[in-house]
Amino acid sequence: MAHKAGFVSIIGRPNVGKSTLMNALVGERLSIISPKAQTTRHRILGIWNDEEHQVVFNDTPGILDPAYKLQETMMSAVEGAVKDSEIIIYMVELGEPVNQEAVERMTAQKAHLALAVNKVDDAEQEVVEAKLKLWKGALPQATIIPLSALHRFNTRELLDWVKERLPEHPPYFDKEDLTDRPVRFFVAEIIREKILKHYKKEIPYAVEVVVDEYTEEPGLVRFHAMIYVTRETQKMIIIGEGGRAIKRMSTDARRSLEDFLQTKVFMETTVKVRKDWRDNDRDLKNFGYL
Repeated sequence: MAHKAGFVSIIGRPNVGKSTLMNALVGERLSIISPKAQTTRHRILGIWNDEEHQVVFNDTPGILDPAYKLQETMMSAVEGAVKDSEIIIYMVELGEPVNQEAVERMTAQKAHLALAVNKVDDAEQEVVEAKLKLWKGALPQATIIPLSALHRFNTRELLDWVKERLPEHPPYFDKEDLTDRPVRFFVAEIIREKILKHYKKEIPYAVEVVVDEYTEEPGLVRFHAMIYVTRETQKMIIIGEGGRAIKRMSTDARRSLEDFLQTKVFMETTVKVRKDWRDNDRDLKNFGYL
């Protein structure tokens, strides 16, 4: 049997469960998860392999109307992922209304299209059937797959559907690869995940994390993380009175990082103000968005 490989983009509005779905499909925790919207900022590849297939999943930022340049780059990442993909998984929650603009965008695509209706485990069967019928009327060309990404209900069925539609092609990546991102990227993302968890209001959305020093020693990883914010008041909130807030966040991050890296971690952090970095082309380029 000829080898099959291809790119699959997971798209949808913010906080619909795209990262949870990719993690479930790949079988590894590559994308950070938070109940806050706009958790995913970058286009993240997750690679699933077996002997005869390679599926390259794109976890993309949630579709939104951009309010600043960072969000514009996020939407550019979504558009790029869609153009590069042979297969698109358009993900919605069971209870959300049909978005006509999104439906028209999906209808215009030439790629194979699956409509993944998430969180069906929270509803009565009659409600599920009615909602699926509604979506089938809106996107008749799509294969509709009800699922629960969190509980991995029907995720295997979705993966099988994807595998059947892959084109014949050699692997794009080494069969041992899980992603195209370096370890530093995931270290920074896990720290940002903990900032999303521990801080409220505008703080998580004003923060960028960069791992600027990283060394591996026998049984130990050492690194320094620079946490950028846009205002001095945000810096004070991140640090907290007597440094207690950043210590609490850092302790939580270190535990998750030791689990992720499977080794002891020595972590240092610095908080720095970088005014309006979300609208600054140079900063966005330095942070890997441009």
